[in-house]
Amino acid sequence: MDRYAVIGHPVAHSLSPDIHAAFAAATSQSIRYEKLPAPRDGFSLVAERFFAEGGAGLNVTVPFKEEAARWVNALDPAAREAGAVNTIARRAGRFQGYNTDGAGLVRDLVDNCGETIRGARILLIGAGGAARGVAGPLLDQRPRHLVIANRTEPRAIALAEGLRQLRRGALVEAAALSAVAQRFDLVISATSAGLDGAGVPELPPESVVGACCYDLVYAASGASDTAFCRWAEACGARRVVDGLGMLVEQAALAFELWRGVFPATGPVLELLRARGV
Repeated sequence: MDRYAVIGHPVAHSLSPDIHAAFAAATSQSIRYEKLPAPRDGFSLVAERFFAEGGAGLNVTVPFKEEAARWVNALDPAAREAGAVNTIARRAGRFQGYNTDGAGLVRDLVDNCGETIRGARILLIGAGGAARGVAGPLLDQRPRHLVIANRTEPRAIALAEGLRQLRRGALVEAAALSAVAQRFDLVISATSAGLDGAGVPELPPESVVGACCYDLVYAASGASDTAFCRWAEACGARRVVDGLGMLVEQAALAFELWRGVFPATGPVLELLRARGV
């Protein structure tokens, strides 16, 4: 029975074991999937021990995605562009790093939510690892333009410039959160703040009016119950969506990389929602 795990700090709350168990049952795959806690300074040691003991693959969550990108032997294009890895597979004794986060977000937005990214005006809030992980796949869908807004504007400028250099002709701009003045079709929060209700962005409320607002994090208390989603809904957003669908979709892409079969995601998402997630 092949062994997989999600490594992070903390990791006790992770839904990944439930998701991958459901995928395995639906596709008749025999796997073991567990949570692998690691101290903040212990990613390499814990990952090396896991694979030395026969582990076949890892999912990587905060705060180790960037360190994982330096630890693996090779990166797929998405991981290289993001500078972050969320999936590791052992291939012929070497470790291949992948990033399925952005593709998972696109699949959730387009396939599950029915949103259109092509030609859309997109605001991406945040300029850290999460934002880097999704910016490239969003640009692959050819939006009208992408504005990256961050509390610390120089970080947004650096990310926008990097994307323009990698993707010549991409319409990517940067702004301070408080300076965003236009309206958008899609607003994506790529920050981890806000689950406790204290982390809504310093963003003019009119910028989300009529938009689909998507939070990359998800709330255990129920669908779309993050601080950002509640704030956006109160400001007049057209719809609000939390990141549970992205979590399921990125996991399905990782499962396919490991097992060679893509599982149906709809039933798993429905199962988690029925549990109140």
